[in-house]
Amino acid sequence: MAESSARTTESPLTLLAQAAGSPAELLVKVRRLGTALSGYVNSSTVDRRLALLVERGYIDRDRIPTRIQLAVGGLDMLRFWISPAAAQYYEDKGISFGFHQVLRVLDDPASMIDPVGLLSDRDVIIGHVMQVVHANPSYDLQLLEAHEDGLDELEGQVEAMIAGTHPRARSIGAIIEDPEYHARLLEYVRAYKRERNANAPVRENVAGDPKWAPIERTFGTLRNAMIYFSRMPTSMRAALHHLLTVKTFPMHLAVDAPT
Repeated sequence: MAESSARTTESPLTLLAQAAGSPAELLVKVRRLGTALSGYVNSSTVDRRLALLVERGYIDRDRIPTRIQLAVGGLDMLRFWISPAAAQYYEDKGISFGFHQVLRVLDDPASMIDPVGLLSDRDVIIGHVMQVVHANPSYDLQLLEAHEDGLDELEGQVEAMIAGTHPRARSIGAIIEDPEYHARLLEYVRAYKRERNANAPVRENVAGDPKWAPIERTFGTLRNAMIYFSRMPTSMRAALHHLLTVKTFPMHLAVDAPT
């Protein structure tokens, strides 16, 4: 018999309480949210992480996205990839996507305000990777390479999550509906540390579906996403026009092949 998770067996009230945690934990979450929000007015954080990602080879020096391009590209990634692919996945599972989002906010609101991830600190990214069954976790692992010991810390925290000793084990357990997700994630993290081209565990509703193929190829890895971002408008007027008029994923801007 397949193992079940708290997300699929506990009552909604129990899950809400579990995701929220204790008053002390809520205070930590509020502080972490404040730190994340401060990044929006501290441009040096984004500059520093972009520079590190250039050094790692995930961004070409002559194609570094501007702030406007990052904002527009991040919104496109959210509205054409992250949200609709997740909504389909939870619908297939018979799980309320809206309630899932509520649990995520209670577990860690900081993880919800930065779709690109350049403003998030290391532990926010790691928590996000652990609290959501990712369509493709490659992007986030590559993003962690802009943080000192990011991959080692991710590996250690996933190990603790599996062992039940992670400080957020109960709150994350209220969100994750797939009890085998963390084991797959740990296997991938270890493989990725050995070989950056290791095959990522693509989520079941995306893998092999031609509808998602060009979108997953574009946003599934950090390098390809940054290429897409660099194709976005550079002026505020053009950016607003793009957001208001482009209602479906623009296939002519898709990244054609993995890089």
